[in-house]
Amino acid sequence: MIGILIIAHGTLGEALVHDVVHVLNKRPPQLAQLGVASQEDPLDLLPMAQNILRQVDSGDGVLVLTDVWGATPSNVAVKLLLPGRVEGVAGVSLPMLLRALTYRNKDMETLVTKAVSGGRDGVIHMEPI
Repeated sequence: MIGILIIAHGTLGEALVHDVVHVLNKRPPQLAQLGVASQEDPLDLLPMAQNILRQVDSGDGVLVLTDVWGATPSNVAVKLLLPGRVEGVAGVSLPMLLRALTYRNKDMETLVTKAVSGGRDGVIHMEPI
């Protein structure tokens, strides 16, 4: 099973994990998050991120999800990436995370594709009913 690490601003990652537990009625294994405070130095965060990455990796790799491309969380995440082994996707949302959790028993390429489509397909212009 591919591990999932969320690196995001403040308590966003924690909230996403909490929401997943609510939706699934259990905490999925190999799911962790690292919250990034505004005053933290990315170089100080990297060892913590590497440690968490090792904790969620059972040997099948890790998908790293982050919130905003180009911001501190993604700058930390990009330093963890190893193509085919540790992949990253920016723009994390609850639909993306749920899709990733659903497909993480597949290969990494499939998981990345499904996570991205989950995020994209989760954005819907709602119409009144």
